[in-house]
Order: sequence, then structure tokens, then C-alpha cells
Amino acid sequence: MSEASNTATQAVSDRHPIRLRDALRQARIEAADRTGVVVDLRDAEVARLEILNDALEPLFAQIPDRVDLFDRGISQGETPRLWIDVVAHVVMGRDKRIYRFVQDTRFGRIVIAESHDVTDIVDAVTDYVARRMVEREHALVATPEPQATVSEKPRPSRFWTFALGFIAGALALFALALYASLQS
Repeated sequence: MSEASNTATQAVSDRHPIRLRDALRQARIEAADRTGVVVDLRDAEVARLEILNDALEPLFAQIPDRVDLFDRGISQGETPRLWIDVVAHVVMGRDKRIYRFVQDTRFGRIVIAESHDVTDIVDAVTDYVARRMVEREHALVATPEPQATVSEKPRPSRFWTFALGFIAGALALFALALYASLQS
């Protein structure tokens, strides 16, 4: 029986002569290759966003200096993004070739534009910037409506309420003392 198990073990070891150390080495090499692919994809995303950023340069050069709504820049996080302002940014789609211009709202994220073409996204960002600047102008021009001053009625003096309560309490204590003295 032991002879049969030895031949089975030898047959398995003849087919798989890899030792654990070699298997670990191979797994580490494969993990490094996958990591390299992920890094290459992220670098490709950043490069595409930089191309879009360069295409947006003439638009942002036309914005007056006194308008400080827009803070454009590329964030190098887990998902690279080209920020247009605080609530809008461009991110690459799942296939890493499509640009997705999105805006964060209180109801969630909405997609403003999505395209493979840089000029389509530049047009969408241009429209967005124009709308935001018009909203800003309306907010600055709008004056608050004058509020009618409401005069409050003068409150009655609370002194008399206090005095009446004090006298009633003193009379109640006097009546209680009188009743206790008559009982004894």
C-alpha cells in the first residue's frame, strides 16, 4: 500500500515539479504585470485629461480675473479627474477613451456630456461656464426685497404678575399656619 502511494506521489511530482518558492515568485511577477497595466491605464487617463485641459486653455483665458468661480485642475486620485469648478468635472469613461462631463448635485451626479471627441466636451464645458457666469451675474444683481418693519406690541409688565403671585403665596402660608394652630 505504501508503495502504491509513493508511486502516486512521484507521478504527481513528475508532472508538477514546481516548488512553493517558484510558485510564489510566479504569482508576484503576475501581480506586478497587472499593477503595471493598471498604472499604464491611469497614466493614459491622465494624458487624455491633460489633452482636454490644453484644449480648454483658450476658454479659461477669456474669463475675467474678477470671476473666481472656476478652479480648473487635474486631481491624481484613484480616478483621475479634470475639475472645472467645485461641482463639475470631467472623468474618463469605463473604456478609458470616452470623456464624461458630470456635475454633482444634491440629488446625485448628472452627466452633462459624454463623447469620444475633445471638441464636443470643450463645447459642453463652454456652455456650462457661460451658464454659471450668467447665474453669478443674476445673483450679484438681485437685491433683496425691502421687508416691512413689523412693530411689536409692548409687552405688559410682568411685575404685577409676580406681585399677585407673591401675595397669594403669603396668604396661603398664613392660612396654613392658622389652621395648624387651631388644630392643636
